[in-house]
Amino acid sequence: MNTYPHITVAAIIEADQHFLCVEECLNSGQHVLNQPAGHLEPGESLQQAVIREVKEETGWCFEPQFLIGIYQYTGQNGIAYVRFCFAGVHQDHDPSYQLDKDIVCTHWLNRSALMARQKHWRSPMVIRCIDDYLAGQRYPLDLICNIS
Repeated sequence: MNTYPHITVAAIIEADQHFLCVEECLNSGQHVLNQPAGHLEPGESLQQAVIREVKEETGWCFEPQFLIGIYQYTGQNGIAYVRFCFAGVHQDHDPSYQLDKDIVCTHWLNRSALMARQKHWRSPMVIRCIDDYLAGQRYPLDLICNIS
């Protein structure tokens, strides 16, 4: 088994107290809710990765403005994840954009609606990131140093 953690990024995108979520279909056929999120790819910065993931999963352009937190989680599959969660603004939606194949649809959900669908969360990081955002947790993007 791979003992190295998977580096992932996620985006908190809020409009009128509703959060942009993706409904994705796992290989098992199970549908889960998550923020727009995904893996860091070779050669990308964390900010480039979150911009790309938001576009691929939602069709929205995303501008990260803050780092909300860094989260470590080991899934039921035994894989460790380190998530860098960003918050920012969305703009220029392309409704015809071909979303990633595992994305079923997007939803704008408030916190109460997310809590009502807790059994569908991809992981506990979904609500933890939103709660940290709602608590006002914000770190400047320059906390992340990209060294070439």
